[in-house]
Amino acid sequence: MRSARRAAMAALARAGEGAPGIGLGPGRTCSARLRLPPGGAAQPDPQGWREAVVAAAGALQAGGLVAVPTDTVYGVACLAQNSGAVRSIYRLKGRLEGKPLAICLGDVDHLYRYCHVNVPDELLRDLLPGPVTLVLKRSEELNKDLNPFTPLVGVRIPNHPFIRELARACSGPLALTSANVSSQASTLSVVEFQELWPQLSLVIDGGPIGDVQSPECRLGSTVVDLSVPGKFTIIRPGCALTSTVEILRQKYSLVPAS
Repeated sequence: MRSARRAAMAALARAGEGAPGIGLGPGRTCSARLRLPPGGAAQPDPQGWREAVVAAAGALQAGGLVAVPTDTVYGVACLAQNSGAVRSIYRLKGRLEGKPLAICLGDVDHLYRYCHVNVPDELLRDLLPGPVTLVLKRSEELNKDLNPFTPLVGVRIPNHPFIRELARACSGPLALTSANVSSQASTLSVVEFQELWPQLSLVIDGGPIGDVQSPECRLGSTVVDLSVPGKFTIIRPGCALTSTVEILRQKYSLVPAS
């Protein structure tokens, strides 16, 4: 973790940005918190945006954990192919070892390397990028230490330009989970998961996601299993249930698995 923090700080130094040593009380600091440039996800400042991607990618490549905004809630990411980093995420969240992590990719085209796909490509592109996690059969390319207890893997391509650019900048998929302690509420601002900061290499602050007063905004992505041909299973309703089921049933004639 120390090497990951040094890499994050070096990247921030090159960028000329960041806020090292964000104070959280006596003896509690994270190595850096980097605010995305004004304009938000819709119109990011190109230079500042690139600098943030470089800083986050550097921390991830060094084996660190990075907090990132997504299109639903804040997440924590690491390199999915780095077994040590994957174990660190479980420790960070106090997560049960039998609870799987999703992978995050920058583009639909990359999905075919890590999954065996048995649905039309058009279906994938109707749902991704977006607030949906698609569960598919994993390929042999995926790290065997990631979810070794299941032949399936959930795939996210969030509709948020920062995390998609970050995924493209890394050598393999990201492992992605919500930025909270397991069983606690999902978070919509970086302040809401301050207790995790000391264990993170970098916190990317993209501002509030949605209405922080609305419970519906904390539902996370809709998780749907598409591993059985012609059928689907809703694993978690999430925030996009109605539109997802409508696409699967009406456009592609998939039926709910019994």
